[in-house]
Amino acid sequence: MLNGKRVVTVLPAYNAAGTLKRTVDELDRAVVDEVLLVDDASTDNTFEQAEHLGLTSFRHTRNRGYGANQKSCYKAALDLGADIVVMVHPDYQYSPLLVPAMAAMIAYGEYDFVLGSRVLAQNSVSRGMPRYKFVANRVLTLCENLVLRQKLSEYHTGLRAYSRSLLESLPFERNSDDFVFDNQVIAQAVIFGASIGELSCPTRYEADSSSIGFGRSVRYGIGVLRTTAQYRLHVSGIRHYAFLEVAPRVATSPPAVDTGGEPVDSGTDTVRSG
Repeated sequence: MLNGKRVVTVLPAYNAAGTLKRTVDELDRAVVDEVLLVDDASTDNTFEQAEHLGLTSFRHTRNRGYGANQKSCYKAALDLGADIVVMVHPDYQYSPLLVPAMAAMIAYGEYDFVLGSRVLAQNSVSRGMPRYKFVANRVLTLCENLVLRQKLSEYHTGLRAYSRSLLESLPFERNSDDFVFDNQVIAQAVIFGASIGELSCPTRYEADSSSIGFGRSVRYGIGVLRTTAQYRLHVSGIRHYAFLEVAPRVATSPPAVDTGGEPVDSGTDTVRSG
């Protein structure tokens, strides 16, 4: 736990048998209260390994997609009483060592949502990111920042941490079951008014780390641009999209301070001393 908050790490898994143990071994169990894995009908023994490692494990009976896997992860984590949910890919591409730092950024009230950025303060290409993916990442991120009016260094990371209150406020079950789920969640969080932080995350591009191919990357890019356009149309009132029907956070006034005799206008009630 951190600051009295229960931390659950979720692992959306598909054919991760070769990297699962390395990922789990680097999770700090002094901070992480529970590790939950959802296996999206892997064709290897990912699920059996998860059970052997003592993880709380669920399995889809058919392959439903990356977004659908995350939906199952978040619903199960909330059911387990998580106050903070940190998603780590079990393919060992993102560093599990950063989970405590990301959880702390939420546990102490600084952020609602934290992204582990592969771009912030590092050269991603020199660390193995294919150049075409880096260029696409930069172009898509620029477009998203301009339209969503944010200043994020990356929208496409698979290392993320959420507060319970944020997940409960977002209709993530309406999102895509595919990879564009990640971008739809960010758009929802922006509409909600979530405070979003970033942490520099070194990444690994190894033979046993999962990665989508060029053709699927193109489809993903088109989906990102579509989500971005939908966001602008939605917030402009031109069109409405169910997944973007998010109630903005209601701002709360700071508590009134007793000044020692004079009435204080708190915005709703009058507070008097004595």
